[in-house]
Amino acid sequence: MSDALLVLEPALLWERFFELTRIARPPKEEAAAREHVLAWAAARSLESAVDDEGNVVVRVQAARGRENAPVVVLQAHLDMVCERDPASPCGPRDGRIDVRVEGDWVRANGTTLGADNGIGIAAMMALAEDAALPHGPLELLMTVGEEVGGEGVGASGLDPSLVTGATLVNLDSEEDGKLTVGSASSTDTSIRVEKPREARDPGAVTLSVTMGGGLGGHSGVDIARGRANAIKVLARALRETLAVAPFRLVSLDGGKSWNAIPRDATAICSLPAEGEASFRGAVETAAATIRDAYSTTDPDLAISVTPPTDAADAWTTDATADLLDLVAVLPSGPLAMSPDFQGLVERSTSVGGAVTDGPRLKLHSLESAKAQ
Repeated sequence: MSDALLVLEPALLWERFFELTRIARPPKEEAAAREHVLAWAAARSLESAVDDEGNVVVRVQAARGRENAPVVVLQAHLDMVCERDPASPCGPRDGRIDVRVEGDWVRANGTTLGADNGIGIAAMMALAEDAALPHGPLELLMTVGEEVGGEGVGASGLDPSLVTGATLVNLDSEEDGKLTVGSASSTDTSIRVEKPREARDPGAVTLSVTMGGGLGGHSGVDIARGRANAIKVLARALRETLAVAPFRLVSLDGGKSWNAIPRDATAICSLPAEGEASFRGAVETAAATIRDAYSTTDPDLAISVTPPTDAADAWTTDATADLLDLVAVLPSGPLAMSPDFQGLVERSTSVGGAVTDGPRLKLHSLESAKAQ
């Protein structure tokens, strides 16, 4: 186990958590984590089952004297948001998380840590192993696909026969010392816009415009911090540039996780060779305004222009303007504040992904509502 966690108590919990940091577990790719849990259960003679969706239950017998207690279901999710600083040598998608202990906090160096919800999984495993902890019969429910959500995914697609308990305690929360009665909700919105493309103009150059250095964060927890959404900010810079230096959009891509504020986004633009200097100047002017606007929340935000590989075609001039306008009008941020609790975001939305697919631009937004 990492030396960084050796000093922490309870030791069994942190040991199980550290094991999870060595396993790649992006949403919908939890097979390795699921096999890890099943092997752990089998080694301890604990009964387990898996439904068609990939959700797992591990059944733990009651401690002596608690056999008649009602069955309690403990639930957490196996998957995690896999984000990384582009400069980091680590990567959660490869099961490489550099765990650090900094004061009272356990953190990851250059990547997401995966405590959401690895610490919940680890807590359930540690509870099952610790003979000193009295409990009734338990069903440890470990669901999948939580970080992407959607109808029929993970807990939404749970086979009801997998669990028998009538009381469920969810171990996925952001605040210590609080119990939440109720449920947060989210709505996925996917927009697919198809626009005409044409061959690149003779003699045109293609330039890559990249927005990077944003702090990002969770699209629910951090949405009110005013941080830059790289997809939105890049589109803003390109709209301002388009008014000064004409170009055609070849592609626009950004965001790695739907429920994370995008830290990076890249657009490839096709423009007349004689307009390159004007284009670069306009991008820098827009970038300076944007850097000033986000100097407090995202001090390392930067826009760079570099030559990309060749491009065969691009969206038309009108299509370019339409697509940039679309990204500009998509809401991203708090939508409603709670009238009862000062500073609490009640509803929010975040543009979490942009993908170019031939003549189509695909955009994904995740709307969240807070639990009560």
